[in-house]
Amino acid sequence: MLDLALDGSMIVFVGENGAGKTNLLEALSLFTPGRGLRRADLEEMTREHGPGSFAVSITIDDHDDLWRLGTGLEIQDEDGARQRRYRINGSTVGSAQHFTDHIRIVWQTPALDGLFTGAAGDRRRFLDRLVLALDPAHASRVSGLERALRNRNKLLEEPSPDPLWLDAIEREVAETGIAVAAARQEAIGRLSGLIHAMRDDASPFPWAEIRLEGWVENALIDRAAVDVEDEFRALLKSQRMRDRAAGRALIGPQAADLIVIHGPKSVAAERASTGEQKALLIGLVLAHARLVADVSGIAPIILLDEIAAHLDPKRREALFDNLAQLGSQVFMTGADSASFSLMPEATRRYAVSSGKVDLLP
Repeated sequence: MLDLALDGSMIVFVGENGAGKTNLLEALSLFTPGRGLRRADLEEMTREHGPGSFAVSITIDDHDDLWRLGTGLEIQDEDGARQRRYRINGSTVGSAQHFTDHIRIVWQTPALDGLFTGAAGDRRRFLDRLVLALDPAHASRVSGLERALRNRNKLLEEPSPDPLWLDAIEREVAETGIAVAAARQEAIGRLSGLIHAMRDDASPFPWAEIRLEGWVENALIDRAAVDVEDEFRALLKSQRMRDRAAGRALIGPQAADLIVIHGPKSVAAERASTGEQKALLIGLVLAHARLVADVSGIAPIILLDEIAAHLDPKRREALFDNLAQLGSQVFMTGADSASFSLMPEATRRYAVSSGKVDLLP
């Protein structure tokens, strides 16, 4: 068991690859709705050859009260059935959404380095994570849409699906789909507004133009949501045979793509250099952290895994300066302590090795 008392706004975990640095960030990420920063199943987080359960708790001092939040996987019966649990000050609550009254978390990991050149699904998940930090109810909308789409796909696979069941499911797909698309559009609008208000062409982290591309999303720009919902439902009905052949619905929020433009150069993000793409992503994450603080009134905890590894000294120093101005508690990891040499003197540095965490002088 690890019991770690942390203070200060800038915290760095340094250690060799595989020492467990990212595990510490992942434990913190479990206090948000949805999956953690590695999107792993909870069963994968249990100790090898252990009992099959685990627990994580944190204490938050908001200057008025102390709040103890806890979550983990508990064994429910003799058969080994396990269930996720959530607690606040010892009382059980229904989901991680209750934690958002006390904590907001944003993160960036090496898995996002190929975001702009990767699959559209990766960008949708990235966007949904941004939305979730602003609107915790977004997780239930997204899961509802995914469930409704799965049910429709199963029905379409049948030789003679019941048309009344299809109508009902397509109504659910349209309703939840419009809600998901509208929440994404609202978040993008707010983030774009903040980016343009603070944009600086000379910044080491270039500002971005962002928009969501898709039939539903384009329709919502200048039309009432109720009208778009009706047309979306009609499209689903008219395209059943095509969707059956494809094995999925080809139109809807599940097929949208996040478009990112390198603002100062006016080029698509995927055409920028590798270094420019990473700087652009960092700029987006920093802007999002500011927006979360503005919208929620809570300065978010920021988790940055191996963030400084491929940044030049100028960008490293600029990153640390930007983070210091946010008013957030920031957790960073790295294999090379020299990567953090330009950080403020008050930074707390910890060495991670073989399940131990030691404060460095």
